[in-house]
Amino acid sequence: MYFDSYGKDDERPAVVLLHGLSFDRRQWEPVLDELAIIDPDRRVVAFDLPGHGKSPARDSYQLDEVAAVVHQAVTAAGLDAPIVAGHSLGGALATVYAARYPARGVINIDQPLLVGGFRDVLRGAASVLRSPGYGQVWDGMLAGMGIERLPVDAQELVRAAGTPPQELLLGYWDEIMTMSAEEFTRRRTHDMATLRMKGIAYHYVGGNDLEPRYRNWLKWVLPEVTVTVLPGGGHFPHLAHPAELAKILAG
Repeated sequence: MYFDSYGKDDERPAVVLLHGLSFDRRQWEPVLDELAIIDPDRRVVAFDLPGHGKSPARDSYQLDEVAAVVHQAVTAAGLDAPIVAGHSLGGALATVYAARYPARGVINIDQPLLVGGFRDVLRGAASVLRSPGYGQVWDGMLAGMGIERLPVDAQELVRAAGTPPQELLLGYWDEIMTMSAEEFTRRRTHDMATLRMKGIAYHYVGGNDLEPRYRNWLKWVLPEVTVTVLPGGGHFPHLAHPAELAKILAG
């Protein structure tokens, strides 16, 4: 996996950054610019996930398998038990990673861990997703992410990613589309129970208030969870409030 490295090693755990589906490590630039102001020596490594940016594609994008690839890359980068921060898909991946490999903390940026209605949306659009017109499904999802609320430069950063390859969407969404909601919930509940047992700090950063049912589940599986809402940026609170997110990364 390709990565950019910043800062230098000190007594604090390094921070690993995992972007969302269709994006790459460059989406962290506004946050990293702010971090360079308040904590220029903070050790941070921003990765391109498999199939994104300069990282090679895979035949399968199951979360467990991608987490194993990330662990290999983290180890190759010389990092030991990092804080793993991820946006969207990266937030789910950060959670799975920390449940299976050494980690000191998780920062999940706007990625609910239960499928909710998203699974039904994907299943309903399955035929279109597998057709040449698959991009319209992605465009429809982007339209609901609140991109228009972001600063102009952040909007350009998001839109510059374009439409991801079809195999990337089908690969990373395969588990959601094929696994039962009950099994999906069981796996994520087990992950969070593992984090609690390991004493790993978990910080959820959302762009909107959590839906009450989900908040109750989150507090039930991990009572020590920290929840921060950075409003006004829709699905991209780290781009709407890069200075605030930089403070969270700085610890």
